[in-house]
Amino acid sequence: MTGDAPLLLAEGLGKDYGARIGCRAVDLSLHEGEVLAVVGESGSGKSTLLSLLSGAQAPSAGRVSYRRGDGVLADLALMPEAERRLLMRTDFGFVHQRAEDGLRMAVSAGGNVGERLMAAGRRHYGAIRAEAADFLARVEIDPARMDEDPRAFSGGMRQRLQIARNLVSRPRLVFMDEPTSGLDVSVQAKLLDLIRALVEELGLAVVIVTHDLAVARLLADRILVMRAGRVIEAGLCDQVLDDPQAPYTQLLVASVLTP
Repeated sequence: MTGDAPLLLAEGLGKDYGARIGCRAVDLSLHEGEVLAVVGESGSGKSTLLSLLSGAQAPSAGRVSYRRGDGVLADLALMPEAERRLLMRTDFGFVHQRAEDGLRMAVSAGGNVGERLMAAGRRHYGAIRAEAADFLARVEIDPARMDEDPRAFSGGMRQRLQIARNLVSRPRLVFMDEPTSGLDVSVQAKLLDLIRALVEELGLAVVIVTHDLAVARLLADRILVMRAGRVIEAGLCDQVLDDPQAPYTQLLVASVLTP
């Protein structure tokens, strides 16, 4: 972590969908190089919170602030659209649960990665292609397949390609929405090891949504437990999972330990 100033700050954050509460009164901070896991059952508000933190949705209450390169904490909702779009292409990454939602399926694997570099200002075709090939190798995709469409890849390879597309530009902050859900257990394990290694190597700040407490324990420094749109427990990951205080968290942990 760098200094005391957070990279991302949420204050009194809430989102309502008519009479339905998406999330309510969420406060959190995230520093550079820190991984925060948001856990809870389906419908707890995890994905809504992730959408608000990434600027994909505007909050009904409260605000999300991001510390720009100049050190100023700026309210995402008040940023000009052009500035917010630039952040999405440079400072932010977003890894979707379904790789198809984060890839251009009719564009080659190398093109998917290279597009992110072009969005960050790179213009030399040969250098872009070489860097894309290098990053494909880092996520364990054979660079010889860089001209193939993602449609020719397995689910696990598509997810690795989506990760390469997001991380190749060295963003400061990455949002991940259930990145290993729906994959075979053996594929999940390899992908988690890859994510952990890249997060540590690149010094990324990450907000990861997961229903899997094992994923949270493996990747996260801190954890938020959500229920019915509210944060009911928060703290260091091992502390919360080894000694949960809220009855709901105790039930979540017990459900994992019960055969």
